[in-house]
Amino acid sequence: VQLQACGGGLVQAGGSLRLSCAASARTFSTYVMGWFRQTPEKEREFVAAITRSGESTMYKDSVKGRFTISRDNAKNSVYLQMNGLKPEDTAIYYCAARQSAALNSYPSLYPYWGQGTLVTVSS
Repeated sequence: VQLQACGGGLVQAGGSLRLSCAASARTFSTYVMGWFRQTPEKEREFVAAITRSGESTMYKDSVKGRFTISRDNAKNSVYLQMNGLKPEDTAIYYCAARQSAALNSYPSLYPYWGQGTLVTVSS
């Protein structure tokens, strides 16, 4: 499956952005989808994940209550609504996919990755 992420940009602290990720797979609904982020100082880290049907989600503790992951299987897309952004949210954000029924936060378990979109939050 090929993934294309977009929606990043420059925003002030407290602002919002909505990331989108479009997938090429006809079987998009068979993939668990995740969002990860990376900075030059850190390894790639988990942000959020959503089950195939969208019924269940999982979040990194520091984004709970601020970020919301969702998906639209009819549009082969997954989204990350980010509110209350903080400077420490600055990173390149990647969407990822794995064919599984289970949510997972380990990047190594996602075989498919998009190209990343840069989010910069100014203080």
